Amino acid sequence: MTSETSDRTVLTGISSRAWEHPADRGALVALRKLRGFDTVVKRLSSFITERAVRLMLLGSAIRVDSRQFSRLFRIYTEAATVLDVEQVPELYVAANPFLNAQTVGLDKPVIVMNSSLLDALDDDELRFVLGHELGHVGSGHAVYRTVLLLLTTLSTTLLSIPLGGLGLRAILAALWEWARKSELSGDRAGLLACQDPAAALRVHMKLASGGDTSQLDPDAFLEQAVAYHEDEDIRDLLLRALVVETMTHPFAVARAGELRRWVSSGEYALVVAGSYPRREDDAKADLSAETVAAAASYGDQFAKAEQTIDRFFKDLTDGLGSMGSRVTGLFRPPARDGRPHDPEDPATPSW
Repeated sequence: MTSETSDRTVLTGISSRAWEHPADRGALVALRKLRGFDTVVKRLSSFITERAVRLMLLGSAIRVDSRQFSRLFRIYTEAATVLDVEQVPELYVAANPFLNAQTVGLDKPVIVMNSSLLDALDDDELRFVLGHELGHVGSGHAVYRTVLLLLTTLSTTLLSIPLGGLGLRAILAALWEWARKSELSGDRAGLLACQDPAAALRVHMKLASGGDTSQLDPDAFLEQAVAYHEDEDIRDLLLRALVVETMTHPFAVARAGELRRWVSSGEYALVVAGSYPRREDDAKADLSAETVAAAASYGDQFAKAEQTIDRFFKDLTDGLGSMGSRVTGLFRPPARDGRPHDPEDPATPSW
């Protein structure tokens, strides 16, 4: 059953399967089939102190509620209502000039938005970004995204360990491949939260342009997305694969094109009209043929990493001396020179 809140339809009981892109689910299925990967995740999780992360956020960022960033809190509450979120995560605003947001955590994920978003985005655009992050939470992406963030943070240390870099690169390659696909699911959840395709497109345009869309044209932007994908020349196919190999997110232009294809397929309209899978049926749901095919494809790519996982975990255990300080350091405010402490490229968004 659906109901109305303002101009948006509340998607009561909606399952994350409604917004999960087949490539995202396929990559995750294949990733979990890597021999020993779940063991690595569990062991890494034991080193992560969520309490320390939360304390760092409480001490350095602003926890959003009805008294602090009330506009954002209202929009966040509306987005959570539309997606029928059962347990709404804590939301924080961190002082940072880059257009960025991220979801981190294991048992209790939190969403962190950079302060620059509040000035750059209107209400519907913020609703898209918040819905995107809530989609990550609903799909259970936070655990793997946190592991990826920590492995990236540790990469410099582990690459100095003999033979450690080989295993690290193998696991990071698999996680990066999945992470890029998970963003497509997040975008679908964001669109379902805001239910305004034009607002979703504007976010991708602002992301690609740095925030100023006054001289951009939506039709030309989407034509650019088509041009990015349409050339089947083998050289371009290889170049596209090489360009994104170490990126945690697809290009903003490509994401806009992918989301528009979902809208054009009619699937988005069906979900808003009430035709979507329910959480109550998740336990008996089967993977679609499309997802199985995607998993098989990614499985071939990930198979090359299996032989290195055991060696990597041994190297990882030997190189975790300063893990705690690195984890909490992820959420420190920018230094006096204005540069963020984020170990990843700050120009790369998490939404």
